[in-house]
Amino acid sequence: MRRIPLSHRSHITGFQPLATGTVEHESALERDFVTRTSFLFPTASIISQPVTLTFRDGAKMRRYTPDFLVRRTDGKARLIEVKYSAELRSRWNSYGAAFAAARAWARDNNASFRIATERHIRGTVLDNAKRLLSLRTAPVDVDTASLVVAAIREDTSPTFGRVLSALPNRRTGLTTLWRLIARREVLVDLRSAISLEALLSLP
Repeated sequence: MRRIPLSHRSHITGFQPLATGTVEHESALERDFVTRTSFLFPTASIISQPVTLTFRDGAKMRRYTPDFLVRRTDGKARLIEVKYSAELRSRWNSYGAAFAAARAWARDNNASFRIATERHIRGTVLDNAKRLLSLRTAPVDVDTASLVVAAIREDTSPTFGRVLSALPNRRTGLTTLWRLIARREVLVDLRSAISLEALLSLP
């Protein structure tokens, strides 16, 4: 369990309760990483500060603790370091040995090592995740959901607007569509803002 320091300056500390367990974060960027990852991979486990590595840096022995380990149900695992781009550029030389140790650990544990910056984490996907994540556990009208699935299957170009117009009750249909997208039972390109023109598909 990681120790969360008192919040000050750039630290935005806290916890995110997920279906797979509670995850701690120490910065706004770490928080956003957890939000984005938990939305895209809802069944993945996200472990905060999973391992502390000891490695040699020149004549000295040092310790390094990566930020997260993400294990997906398809067997893929990633050891993640979250850093702002500016910090990464200014201190790259000092991180080299630590990152090499992380890559070695990942190879030995059937995983890969990745560095995630705000360029990877923030953007439209995160904006959509923030909007939709709270809807994931909201109840869904089963009958309307069946109509949504049928409308998507029958339409050669099922956009959000076309599917919505095929439903008998616009208000219930709109609520159901958003909740199905949040559950990822209806798919949409999350790299763009979700509009009436957004194409829908089924998993």
